[in-house]
Amino acid sequence: MKQLHKYCLTVILAAVFVAGCDTDSLHNMNTAPQYVDELNLNFLLTSAQLGSASGGSAGDNRYIDWRTNIGMCSYAIQQLANAGGGIAPGDKYTDNAETASAPFQFIYGDELNNLSIILKQTDTGGWAEGKNLNLRQAARILRAFLFHRLTDYYGSVPYSEALQGVDKIYFPKYDKQKDIYADLLKELDEASAALSDANPDEGFGAADLYFDGDIAKWKKLGYTLMLRLAMRISNVDAATAATYVGKAVAGGVFESNDDNVWVPMALTPSQWVNQNGISRAFYPGDGGQPTFLSKTFVDWLKGTDLNDVADDDPRLMIISGGIGDWVPPKWTPITTDPLKQKGMPNGYDAAGLQVYENAPKPVDQDVTYSKINPLMLDNDEPYMLMNYAEAEFLMAEAAERNLGGLTPGDAQEHYEAGVKAAMQMYTPYDASLVVSDAKVTTYLATYPYAGTTQQKLEMIGEQMWASKFLNWWEAWSDWRRTGFPVLIPTNYPGNITGGTIPQRLRYPNEEVAGNPKFSEGSTSPNLYTTKVWWAGGPD
Repeated sequence: MKQLHKYCLTVILAAVFVAGCDTDSLHNMNTAPQYVDELNLNFLLTSAQLGSASGGSAGDNRYIDWRTNIGMCSYAIQQLANAGGGIAPGDKYTDNAETASAPFQFIYGDELNNLSIILKQTDTGGWAEGKNLNLRQAARILRAFLFHRLTDYYGSVPYSEALQGVDKIYFPKYDKQKDIYADLLKELDEASAALSDANPDEGFGAADLYFDGDIAKWKKLGYTLMLRLAMRISNVDAATAATYVGKAVAGGVFESNDDNVWVPMALTPSQWVNQNGISRAFYPGDGGQPTFLSKTFVDWLKGTDLNDVADDDPRLMIISGGIGDWVPPKWTPITTDPLKQKGMPNGYDAAGLQVYENAPKPVDQDVTYSKINPLMLDNDEPYMLMNYAEAEFLMAEAAERNLGGLTPGDAQEHYEAGVKAAMQMYTPYDASLVVSDAKVTTYLATYPYAGTTQQKLEMIGEQMWASKFLNWWEAWSDWRRTGFPVLIPTNYPGNITGGTIPQRLRYPNEEVAGNPKFSEGSTSPNLYTTKVWWAGGPD
């Protein structure tokens, strides 16, 4: 199966070019229907799945991750820190045009464009009408995932009229985030229910990078994504959230780490398409982005007593490789002693670090601060898209808030299952990254699930934050909704947010200038400080 997947990936670029997309601006995007009947639609799903990890099938697998997932989100939610080097607007709240525009350009221009062809050709009147039924439902679920990612980045975006250049809609209107979420939840409900082993397959299983055509797993993905979206809107539309939480739980969400969604990566045939974009952004000699962990995150992992390993989170020396020097293929740690792990504070440049550390000369960052474990950064590492732990944490939160038929009596079981899953999900990166059941039990006894409802919600929020390491765009969204963990913003001179953590991305300049519908429906004002609807902003 893996060999077939690799074969599929070698034809991805051809599939994308046949689709006729233009990533420069949304209103120029089109399709070439006269060619699409020469193409196996399954290849377009493979392309979109690969693109869901780093936007890889568009020909630059590290672009979105480097600029946005890492550059903005990892620093804004204080899991990484950067005192200079690479791309890091989220550390000091500065503007970076590529960071802001990358998701808009790549997700519309690549993944969503390919999925729109599948949906058009399998719909009424399409040449594949009545065929490829599971492919169609999988495309609807992945489309919902990608539009949810887009609207969470920006707020209002083109949705109902997007990607319809073939129908002469060159300047699509902007839909309100409230309306987008309502339709995404409907899509997930319908598509998840319509998936069936009895449907015509026609190669879907061989092309499916996520689950090899396992319909039960696709259903779980659809319902787990429904649970995420329902909880995402729970602060602003509790009634709708409760309805869809109930539907998701009844439909069946992820049940173990075996359900985690991994996108397979490979060293060949293309560095720019098949390799892991997160890894390439960090890899010395390639992207070379600094890999320093944030003081906020390291201190949290070290527990209440920073001078005692007994209360540490077992993930400390899984996420951290220690303090040392990484010159591939060799990682040379200076120390892997948990007590000596030290995170870099956010919001400082090199001169500021020298003052912060009260050092007589510039701080040698490589021998001072902990780094991401290189065992998680090989270029052929699989890319985790969603994990089971999230489902358990969302159900724990729903239980504490009496949503969707879950009650506070259910919360502890879901919370503890989430913690265990989050601690034990790293072995696909390397077999040595194991946390035993005994260590999980000790941790849960050290930090029991107790306190007021607000204290319990904070525990859930912090654990969900920790479980999204490497998936920083989602951790940023969780923080924007819940406010957990409680982060202390930085206030670097010249920042553009007034010393507050960014709340959204700005729209690309070419979209602002080039789409006459922009001023009519976009989230306004177009600033990093404007909240999206589900975080308390305009709908």
